[in-house]
Amino acid sequence: MNLTPWLAAGLLMSGTAVIAQPEQMESVPGSPAAIDGQTITDEVALKQDEGQRMTVDVSVGGRGPYRFLVDTGSERTVISRQLANRLHLGGSGTTMLHSVIGAKTVSTVDIPLLRVSTKTVSVDNAPALEAGNIGADGMLGIDSLRAQRVLFDFRAGTMSITPSARYARPAQEDEIVVRARTRQGRLIFTEAKLDGQPVTVIIDTGSQITIGNVALGEAMERRRAKIEPEPLTIQSVTGDTMQARVAMMKELDIGQGVGLHNVAVAFADAHIFRKLRLNKKPALLLGMNAMRAFDRISIDFAAKKVHFVVPETGMLDDVRMAELRRS
Repeated sequence: MNLTPWLAAGLLMSGTAVIAQPEQMESVPGSPAAIDGQTITDEVALKQDEGQRMTVDVSVGGRGPYRFLVDTGSERTVISRQLANRLHLGGSGTTMLHSVIGAKTVSTVDIPLLRVSTKTVSVDNAPALEAGNIGADGMLGIDSLRAQRVLFDFRAGTMSITPSARYARPAQEDEIVVRARTRQGRLIFTEAKLDGQPVTVIIDTGSQITIGNVALGEAMERRRAKIEPEPLTIQSVTGDTMQARVAMMKELDIGQGVGLHNVAVAFADAHIFRKLRLNKKPALLLGMNAMRAFDRISIDFAAKKVHFVVPETGMLDDVRMAELRRS
């Protein structure tokens, strides 16, 4: 995708990657390393695709490791059609898959044993999509992350997945805890503000950029001078595309003293907002361009809490995507 100089500079300043599809990744052959089943916390080295999203090594049926995205905005775990064929996973029919862009009927397979960290699950009727559209061998959705606490340590480049109940602890001194609600399994913040405009925020680690709905875009234009956005094409995991308008927002206040400056937001008439029944009021998907501004973020699905760890003053590097606001 060709970008105008302004857009290219804006995305770089905010640490955002464009929603162009990453190149297909090669899977690592061989067997996964043995994991101690008694381990409470298991760190998995993070890799990042061209869109700054998180991928982890998982095993499927005892084989692997394979690279899966971690997508807290997706209700379904997805596997690439190429990997499913290689592993001879049996087809199980079709299902309606709701992506950011739209709803589409796709083929499905049964995944008998999918293991990430110390957790092993069976996934029935997993959508099988093109690897080139996913950008990885698969994608872990919230159906594989329920009752778990997922910690992204962006500075260390690691991720840990632990049972939620074992981490019912008070916040650490350097943490800010924001309570969330759930909407169709996803964690949302209902007291956030974008440049002073109340907005509902959905945590979405599978999105490369923060996406605002039409209602939010219209509200922002009513509150201030014209946004003057730049065009951008967004591509979903199903390969479908839609047009968006990207603009730099001054401040996103998530709540409890957690805020960001200079956040790139793509405004679009995205299907996912209708699916979540959030299309009629201002809402946005909080993408990786915003989350990478923090040192660490832990997402606890069962406890409905998100822990943010902000960088120390002066520790922000030039690659950070959004500037932090300290209360």
